[in-house]
Amino acid sequence: MKLSGAEIFVECLKKEGVDTIFGYPGGVVLNIYDVLHQQREIRHILTKHEQGAVHAADGYARASGKPGVVLVTSGPGATNTVTGIATAYMDSIPLVVFTGQVPMSMIGNDAFQEADIVGITRPCTKHNYLVSDVSKLAATIKEAFHIATTGRKGPVLIDLPKDVSVNKTDFVYPSKVDLKGFKPTLHGNLQQIKRALSLMRKAERPVLFTGGGVILSGAAEELKKIAKKTWIPVTNSLMGLGGFPGDHPLFLGMPGMHGTYAANLSLQQADLIVAVGARFDDRVTGKIDAFAPKATVVHIDIDPTSIKKNVRVDIPIVGDCRNTLRELNKLIAAERGVGWKTKHKAWLEQIAQWKKERPLTYREHKGKIAPQYVVEEIYKATKGKAIITTEVGQNQMWTAQFYKFQVPRQFLTSGGLGTMGYGFPAAIGAQFACPDRVVFDIAGDGSIQMNIQELATAVQHRLPVNIAVLDNRFLGMVRQWQQLFYDCRYSSTCLTSGPDFVKLAEAYGAVGIRVARKEDVPDAIREAISIKNTVLLDFVVDREANVMPMVPAGAAIDEMIFEEKRGKKKLSSAQANKITG
Repeated sequence: MKLSGAEIFVECLKKEGVDTIFGYPGGVVLNIYDVLHQQREIRHILTKHEQGAVHAADGYARASGKPGVVLVTSGPGATNTVTGIATAYMDSIPLVVFTGQVPMSMIGNDAFQEADIVGITRPCTKHNYLVSDVSKLAATIKEAFHIATTGRKGPVLIDLPKDVSVNKTDFVYPSKVDLKGFKPTLHGNLQQIKRALSLMRKAERPVLFTGGGVILSGAAEELKKIAKKTWIPVTNSLMGLGGFPGDHPLFLGMPGMHGTYAANLSLQQADLIVAVGARFDDRVTGKIDAFAPKATVVHIDIDPTSIKKNVRVDIPIVGDCRNTLRELNKLIAAERGVGWKTKHKAWLEQIAQWKKERPLTYREHKGKIAPQYVVEEIYKATKGKAIITTEVGQNQMWTAQFYKFQVPRQFLTSGGLGTMGYGFPAAIGAQFACPDRVVFDIAGDGSIQMNIQELATAVQHRLPVNIAVLDNRFLGMVRQWQQLFYDCRYSSTCLTSGPDFVKLAEAYGAVGIRVARKEDVPDAIREAISIKNTVLLDFVVDREANVMPMVPAGAAIDEMIFEEKRGKKKLSSAQANKITG
């Protein structure tokens, strides 16, 4: 039977087990939408902006472990997806994004709503395609899902000209994919793994530094086994939070610019760092030539280009994190008489002392709600089991610091690109993926406005997504830098003309709750969770609260600022040294 390209599109998604796609219709994809309308196996979620569609698909992918799927029209519809695609690319999230395109005969003629989306997205996709022949469509879709979900995961884009979706051909869906130029190494070299174990045996001050690769590969249980057997402490990057229990005694917290004292000093004093699925990005390393000066480095990653890119590596191991840690666990299990706990006793005592000296803490000012307190109360009310998304900025860092993530796929945030407006549509996607879970987007009053139109999407589907706006009427993180390093010149960061969030939520049909007193915070959070509708909690928080500790730009990660006085002008080097650990 011959099928149209639009029909082939739908049948291919069914073959891939897709049950949800996010998108926005337009002229060149109308026939695809018509076919979608006539079937019931795949639900289409109409977002209110194409960027929201991609972020929602991204949140769906992170929460479920399945690839997210997007369908939009050509021209501005396609270009509106770019930020979401770049977000997924930086964080290695599997997406397949379908964009409509003008007919093949009109490409290059500046036709109405034509854009070279393949060229535009080439730098921020794992791969992309312009399908020129309907007979190649099914094979292309099969390849796209394979590439997006194999090796280091990432977004793949397929551009669909109007005539390709209209034309007909015999439908044959390939049973497998064999791409000569795409053969990721899935198993780490056994000799390299043995070398890594040999170093672990000898090390006196080892640290396991793990990133998003642990979560994406499903390696969390293998990581936990290694830590427990060897008594090696663990620190998670921002993308790795949830890969190791946040309340475990061996957990150091997050390292880097807003990391914990114990995590940063542990990396700086370590004689061995075993990095698993982490990129050593600049927010973790700080001043690169001062990072981990005493450490031998083992680096495990499925992407060979990520190894040695930022830091010197002594033992590189290319392979899937779960497969590699599983082999390492087998070798550790065969060990006899190592005495890991005794060997690391002095190191763990030193770390315990660092934790005691400088725990994560914050100041509360009379009559003001500390934003960190709000995050702590969300943690308590959800018993640490909610799916938490964030926007980007102070809200993101406070969440990373004060919500103790227990399991993978619980913390969804834009780590690499730092995309304001990510959290709320990602929460929508997560809620569709996990309808029985409590979902919170912890947001700032600046970033929530980037995609606040998606309130209409959430309300339409009666999604019980909770939005906790830490409302300080500033672009908080930028203001913090202006306070500390720009002599309190708050250039274009004051948001006192912002909306009444409660009224805005109500205008969309959501529930709005304003909280201005500390004593009302716990009850408001519990009330929001009990409501079977979208709820926006507007927490009127301390306007001058800062994210601390902080490593200033250009400093080593053990050169940390811990607190600053209110209204303090730009910190001189001498002043910074006085409050630096």
